[in-house]
Amino acid sequence: MARGLAAVALCLAGFALPGHAAPPLPAAFPALLVTTEHSPPSSMKNGEEITGRETEKIREMLSRSGVAYKLDLLPWKRAFTMAQRDPNTCVYSTTRTPEREKLFKWVGPTDEAEWVFVGRTDRKFQLRSLEDARPLRIGTYNGDARDDFLRAQGFQVDPVQNDHLNPRKLLLNRIDLWAISIRPGSNALQQFHLEGQIEPVLTFYKVKVYLACNPSVPDAMVERMNASLDTMRRDGSFARIERKYEHWAEQK
Repeated sequence: MARGLAAVALCLAGFALPGHAAPPLPAAFPALLVTTEHSPPSSMKNGEEITGRETEKIREMLSRSGVAYKLDLLPWKRAFTMAQRDPNTCVYSTTRTPEREKLFKWVGPTDEAEWVFVGRTDRKFQLRSLEDARPLRIGTYNGDARDDFLRAQGFQVDPVQNDHLNPRKLLLNRIDLWAISIRPGSNALQQFHLEGQIEPVLTFYKVKVYLACNPSVPDAMVERMNASLDTMRRDGSFARIERKYEHWAEQK
């Protein structure tokens, strides 16, 4: 009876209960608030539904793990701050760096990416290493791992609140380079419809991204979620979801 009332309370509170796979976690384990940002095709809204490549992975993982959750799409800095500050809150897709290691409990990786400098095609920068970019103005956005990384090393960063403002800044010559995260082999730049105007100049770092959870999330939950991700990799679920979004940029 008590368990039934608890399930009803979660539903009324706007939390999604998993529909299949793993049995529910013990009642003492909390429901999670899972946050993300607008970053197509990884995470985005389709009408009122939050969807995207990484969103589908996270949803399926939570379902298989038996974890009740609520999903919210927010500006990145707010989402990231909430996961650090608020109990039982997680955020994706979060780059795992040494500086962030002790801030969270980590579920993943859910994906990998390359940090790439993008420039105007008519500028023809000859960059052979990260150090070659030191004299240049680099567009980033607030709270992002690339901004933190470059700022810590003394580069000239010019952050914005929304990363989608940076292509325009690049074309207006307000920045020299734009630091962007791209999946290896991705055609993600096509979504900006700026073919012939901007191009990748240098890959300067390779990273993996995770669901980063507040330290209050029980270790047993984190272990269960990681086990579900391992199963998804082995049974082809990751590959299936990734194939679904292979040509997303070309369709926009």
